[in-house]
Amino acid sequence: MNAFRTLDDADLADKRVLVRVDLNVPMEAGRVTDDTRLKAILPTIRAITQKGGKAVLLAHFGRPKGRDESQSLAPVAKALEAQLGHKVSFADDCVGDAAQDAVSRLAAGEVIVLENTRFHAGEEKNAPDFVAALACLGDIYVNDAFSTAHRAHASTEGLAHKLPAYAGRSMESEISALTKALEAPERPVLAVVGGSKVSSKLELLGNLVKKVDILVIAGGMANTFLAALGMKVGKSLCEHDLAPVALDILEKAKAAGCEIVLPVDAVVATEFRANAPHRTVGVDDVGEGEMILDAGPQTVAVVEQKLAAAKTVVWNGPFGAFEMVPFDAATVAVARHVGTLTRKGLVLSVAGGGDTVAALNHAGAAGDFSYVSTAGGAFLEWLEGKALPGVEALRR
Repeated sequence: MNAFRTLDDADLADKRVLVRVDLNVPMEAGRVTDDTRLKAILPTIRAITQKGGKAVLLAHFGRPKGRDESQSLAPVAKALEAQLGHKVSFADDCVGDAAQDAVSRLAAGEVIVLENTRFHAGEEKNAPDFVAALACLGDIYVNDAFSTAHRAHASTEGLAHKLPAYAGRSMESEISALTKALEAPERPVLAVVGGSKVSSKLELLGNLVKKVDILVIAGGMANTFLAALGMKVGKSLCEHDLAPVALDILEKAKAAGCEIVLPVDAVVATEFRANAPHRTVGVDDVGEGEMILDAGPQTVAVVEQKLAAAKTVVWNGPFGAFEMVPFDAATVAVARHVGTLTRKGLVLSVAGGGDTVAALNHAGAAGDFSYVSTAGGAFLEWLEGKALPGVEALRR
């Protein structure tokens, strides 16, 4: 983390600290239904308040087009207060008189959440006047929202050029974990890339074949590779038009010395529903009316064999339709195996992406991984080798 200034480098006493956090949490009937992101920002808030700083939290919620009370951060501020065990104030706007008055009343060690930054068009446009309006509310800027770091918005990138800028604890942990996994990893590195479509992860696959030693291609996207190699995949999800692209990726992997691992068997069914009648077949024996819904036990065994040699594991995407029993078996088995290897200190394991987090939670293995990122797009773009504006702006 020497490339970035962190909270350890900042003089926070009696300073107004503008902190970009991720409060874009799931809500139902006005209540937060998943507090993972709230818990993630607590170390940063406490680091600021314990050093006598005034924590002024900036965040977006949803995709409002102008002010929309249904997307207010007020109920999230209440949920954060419960998690923090410390009073959290709320301001009805993030700029202007309402915000300035509320921030001016803060005492050292206090916390306030400002209203949804996306109520203003200047946020997503990174408009200089909106950046300036935010900047006048703080003395220091801290970014603790890696999940939004791939966007060059006012509160994620613009402020870092107006105020002394630092990485928060969550941001610090995320950058450190991803750097260890891909920029300076202990080898061999094994990556699992699953999900439904090759088309959504072309750049990811193209970058990983140059960076990892073993690439396990799983989920629906594996069907496209199997079809490209001449296998019949029945009614399975498959992008047949991308067969040439799949073959090109295999060639690039070969040239780069990256071993590709594809399923050797599959669990198939004629219906896409939980507990549908199913059978396990070799990938060369899928029936015309069948669809591949999970990898089979032989595939799991092959992957576990490859994991035995790995020192670093990067995971994005499930092996099958993990939301439906019994088509969660491969994802659960491999996730638990990686978790066991991690607990034993045999691998460093980093995972991320919405489906991935849900799958690891379903397997009860998320807590065993070295690091699980709640970021979606930002995590993917980092794996794709792209520079993230919100991260780059924090460099020394």
